[in-house]
Amino acid sequence: MKAKDLSAASLTYDDVGLSRERSTPPGFRTTEVRTAVGVGEDAFRRLAEGLMGWELHRLAGLRIDAAKPAASEGVDVVSGFGVGPLRLSAPCRVVWTERTSTRTGFGYGTLPGHPESGEEGFVASLQENGLVVFDLFAFSRHSNWFYRAGGPVAEAAQRLVTRRYIAAAKALAGGLAGCT
Repeated sequence: MKAKDLSAASLTYDDVGLSRERSTPPGFRTTEVRTAVGVGEDAFRRLAEGLMGWELHRLAGLRIDAAKPAASEGVDVVSGFGVGPLRLSAPCRVVWTERTSTRTGFGYGTLPGHPESGEEGFVASLQENGLVVFDLFAFSRHSNWFYRAGGPVAEAAQRLVTRRYIAAAKALAGGLAGCT
């Protein structure tokens, strides 16, 4: 599955854009993370660039095939998780982006072939006190009976990837070492 082949695909859920509002539609699970990952404008810039250029995903151990080098509304991306024949493809489409001097991020929604159905948003923000915060908000449910049957395994994989996203955000922003 290649990102360039997904342009005719439709999203697999109805409530497009809700991850931006941190809202979950009925029948979906919520994953929510908000954590400080660095300090200062340089840390914010590094995290923001890493988010928008897919580096957060690569550092989290995902293989990325994106239709464009940076996240922008309408861009299709396929992330791969796993090894060899056990690699799962997760096709998505960017459904919103945001870029300001203190807040940058995007959300993408699932396309057919993704093990989940829903949306995930990633945001870097620079707080007034100089802290750089990484926000992840997702709502999802298993896309079909096969993934529902493997629910606990799929949910464990989602928790693992979320932990990797946090570690990647800390690496991009430089961490909190030396903060008082």
